[in-house]
Amino acid sequence: MNNLMDKLTIYDYAIVVVYLVALIVIGLLSSRTKEQGAAHFLAGKSLSWYSIGFNMWATNVGPSMLLAFATVGYTTGIVAVNFDWYAFVYLFLLAVVFAPRYLASGVRTLPEFMGKRYGPGTQTILAWYSLVKMMISWLSLSLFAGGFLVRQILGIPMWQSVIVLVALAGVFAYTGGLRTVAKINIFQMILLIAVSALLTFLGLSEIGGLQALADRTPDGYWSLIKPANDSDYPWYAIALGYPVAAIAFFCTDQAMVQSVLGAKNLEQGQLGVNFIAWLKILSLPLFILTGIICYILFPGLDDPSLAYMTMVTNLFPTGLNGLVIVVLIAVLVGTIGSSLNSLSTVYTMDIYLKHINPGADSRRVTQVGRYTIIVGCFISVLVAVAIDQIKGLNLFDVFQSILGFIAPPLAVIFLMAVLWKRTNKMAVNTLLTFGALLSLGTGVAYLWIFPKDVYTFWPHYLMLSFYLFLALLILGIMLSLVVPKSLYEKENEMAFSFQMEKPTAKVKWAWGILFAVMVLLYLVFS
Repeated sequence: MNNLMDKLTIYDYAIVVVYLVALIVIGLLSSRTKEQGAAHFLAGKSLSWYSIGFNMWATNVGPSMLLAFATVGYTTGIVAVNFDWYAFVYLFLLAVVFAPRYLASGVRTLPEFMGKRYGPGTQTILAWYSLVKMMISWLSLSLFAGGFLVRQILGIPMWQSVIVLVALAGVFAYTGGLRTVAKINIFQMILLIAVSALLTFLGLSEIGGLQALADRTPDGYWSLIKPANDSDYPWYAIALGYPVAAIAFFCTDQAMVQSVLGAKNLEQGQLGVNFIAWLKILSLPLFILTGIICYILFPGLDDPSLAYMTMVTNLFPTGLNGLVIVVLIAVLVGTIGSSLNSLSTVYTMDIYLKHINPGADSRRVTQVGRYTIIVGCFISVLVAVAIDQIKGLNLFDVFQSILGFIAPPLAVIFLMAVLWKRTNKMAVNTLLTFGALLSLGTGVAYLWIFPKDVYTFWPHYLMLSFYLFLALLILGIMLSLVVPKSLYEKENEMAFSFQMEKPTAKVKWAWGILFAVMVLLYLVFS
């Protein structure tokens, strides 16, 4: 049912070749401007709102969304769209609370932002934690999902799949930096929308339209809010646990925020964040609906993670199956390219320039960033293969739980640093060291040592994330109240005070309309 290779024709191969040529041409044209140093990593502060929105969405989508959203749509309906629609609250937080401070401070990385207030030690600790987070939550998870799909298509082992994929994705980040990645991602995401919409249309046509879809869908599949006794996604777990991951994911993650740091100005950055919130509404018709349609057309799949490939191999007409491979490459290059660029930015700016070679010229800085991309490719392959060994969770929950265990320390320290002036270096550094060990250690125990399918004493992984967040928040507040500020903090207190721009009328209107639409959607699907 899922053997795509047997259905490929000369037309499919032609589609793939034409796409790859177009991708290379766009990459070469956009990388003709040879930016060096920080400009290489931040696109010379040239990104407009649509580039920011598409690039953030491309970073966010990845093959994991195609695969995982279809899987959870097949098994439970639309409840997982909360993980994209509920995000608008935290994207708004990024746009109006965090982004003005990031841009006003003139930083190139988020560890640098924290370092300005709490000192170089904090910057270094956060840089290493950010590198680990990007390696796991962005590169390795995306590679794993891409390798999973390639394994379904070609039948080759995971390690071979991920090596081929990361080599392809790494080329664009290596050659052109953020400018090249951002321009490629505009093309990629438009293509993703078109192909995903075609798949949804073909599925609805096969069923007989929207009314037939609604009539044949099980009870509860169209509800965003599940009862408290629901074993998979109780409402309180999403309400309390998701915000922890969302704050860390959208407001403190270099891979997501880097596009905003490369904005022409604050207004373009805030409109770009608004744009990705609009794009996330498309998750229901483009990704979740694919799984629901598959449930109706192909009930009783032995493995729900095959939902996406089952749809494409059975619904795409002969000659268009190449589009599936094209979309796989598109989402992978988008996510991995953005992530590799962010990884190299943090290492180069916060580790290499701070501690190894502070006097490096722009050419050397760019070179080190490119070497970091190569190393990142190798490590992400190893972690992707390890993720393949996790048992007892569906793919969507694997992705969300890993992020949920990485997120608590980051969410706590950035919220405290931005919202409470009394937050001190001792609290931040403790949360980044002890807090990280506690949070990541709990995640390792949950996923590998005492897996949930064997040891049933675990609470929901989203609630685990919330409990970790709460414990670390209490610890951070106590340390900030008891321990006095360091000499560095007192001497640099004024250096962290900066004049921030207020949102323009255009930004206020864009967010006001979005809030109204999101409230309406939640009322319709509640």
